[in-house]
Amino acid sequence: MTTLLGLDDYSPSELARAKTLPSRWYLDPAFLDAEQERIFSRTWQWLGASAEVTNPGDFMTGGVGGEPLVAVRGNDEVLRGFYNVCKHRAGPVAVGHGNAPALLCRYHGWTYGLDGCLRRAREFEGVEDWDPATVALDPVTLAEWAPLVFANLDATAPAWSEVLGEIPTEIAEAGFDLGSMVSIERRDYTVNANWKVYVDNYLEGYHIPIAHPGLYRTIDYAAYLVETRRFHSRQHAPFRPGAGSVGDRDRRYLRTDGEEQALYYWVFPNLMLNLYPDNLQLNVVLPIDHDHTLTIFEWFALPDLARERREAVDEAISFSDQIQKEDIEVCEWVQERLGSRAYDTGRFSVARENGVHHFHRLVHEYLCADDKTPR
Repeated sequence: MTTLLGLDDYSPSELARAKTLPSRWYLDPAFLDAEQERIFSRTWQWLGASAEVTNPGDFMTGGVGGEPLVAVRGNDEVLRGFYNVCKHRAGPVAVGHGNAPALLCRYHGWTYGLDGCLRRAREFEGVEDWDPATVALDPVTLAEWAPLVFANLDATAPAWSEVLGEIPTEIAEAGFDLGSMVSIERRDYTVNANWKVYVDNYLEGYHIPIAHPGLYRTIDYAAYLVETRRFHSRQHAPFRPGAGSVGDRDRRYLRTDGEEQALYYWVFPNLMLNLYPDNLQLNVVLPIDHDHTLTIFEWFALPDLARERREAVDEAISFSDQIQKEDIEVCEWVQERLGSRAYDTGRFSVARENGVHHFHRLVHEYLCADDKTPR
């Protein structure tokens, strides 16, 4: 892998001496192929909301690392994941989401139980050297956490609990009722930039004074802090003293200690969790191709959210949309210029870009790791 991609043009160093990823890592389509295999297929990826698979027979479909998947709640109430690929001729055993007593291939009608085992192969009498009792959908590992379901194609990957690290404890100590929240809105955005450009942008507040003037007027930029852990980082952005009234949309978008506590996390490689006492903003960054990215914003809130609090959340969503559009513009400017002969690699602000540096080191670690390298 290292030789194939020429990864020797980047060496992870300590922050004060480090360089950013070379522009080629954002521009060469071969890197995305490697990232799908080495990163997205070996890390925990969001599959959907757990509310979609609450009852026996409930199922939902999705994709991870280019692989089609299905999650289904069994009659024993266990949530299981499978590749959404029939063992006959690769038809889908589920489409969309819903409830069914079994998984039925939409191509030739082979039927699988909710445990993934083959129950019926239509008109297959007379086939020799074939035992239907040995046929089953290939399983995939799932993790159900609060209102979210995640999948991992790599059975040897670090456990979901290991990747989350301190996050569940910090959420519990803050008193957030994450497990009771339900989805209230989703917005998808297409960004004409490599997925890593978008993640780079999320992981630093260095650009806020220039790119987000409304946000900058609200937060105490001097106190903006990013703490890095093994597989995730946490951002702190306290209010600027006396920054506006409680009714300002800016304050409701970025609430922290002093008015209401908020927690902001990024989990490698492409998950953002922005938590507030009454809602969760989930961001997922998915590569479409090497220079186009889908960013999914989904909001979860307590089902009994009072009218006035729902109005506050709605205004926060509106302000988030404004911030997202500003970020998209910046990311697309960067993508255009990464291909310039005037640029190859840059340096990090020690004060402001430790989160980006942490991300680049993890990308390098995963791309360079062989199948036996512990992570």
